[in-house]
This record gives sequence, structure tokens and C-alpha cells, in this order.
Amino acid sequence: MGSRTGLGRLLGAAVVLLFLLQSTQSVHIKYRGFQVQLESVKKLSDLEGQREPSPHLQPQSHLPPVCHHPALPQDLQPVCTSQEAASIFETLRTIANDDCELCVNVACTGCR
Repeated sequence: MGSRTGLGRLLGAAVVLLFLLQSTQSVHIKYRGFQVQLESVKKLSDLEGQREPSPHLQPQSHLPPVCHHPALPQDLQPVCTSQEAASIFETLRTIANDDCELCVNVACTGCR
């Protein structure tokens, strides 16, 4: 009977480990040299819809307003260094909204 208890504990530990491994894997989008998490791109739309920053409060620049948002996910911040940040953000949103979660888009990695 002792061997069954040990086997049960081992199986239970394996299930917990598999669950933890699965939850830590995330889908990444690679586009124009940037690699960002799908969840970060989903937050991008939320940030853009929150509030329009006053043009008097931010410096005039070619950057999209979301680049000045303090809650912009860290993995999206390097995109703001690009001259094409607005178009890159737009493409990332398109990829995330269309096919990425279905793991059809070639720009996505980490799909199962």
C-alpha cells in the first residue's frame, strides 16, 4: 500500500509541474526585429482607449501617444524607439486580433 501512496504523490507532483510549465509559456510575436508577448499587445488597445493625453503635457514627437503612457508593457517600450512605431503597433494589433491565438500566423511563436 505504501508504494501506491508514493506513486500517487509522484503523479500529483507531475500534474502540478505540467500545469506550472504550461502557464509560464506564452505566445510571442516577432515582427521587424521586435519580440513581444501577445498579452502585451492585447493591453495596448486598452491603454490607447483610456484617455487622450493633452498635447500640452507631452513633447511634440513622431511617437504614438501610447509611448508616453506609464503603464506601457516593458516589452513594447523598445518599439517606441522606432521611427515606424505607429505602424508597428498597428500591425502587432492586427496580428494579435486575427490569427495569432490560433497559431496560424508565422509571426507568432510559442504555439502548441
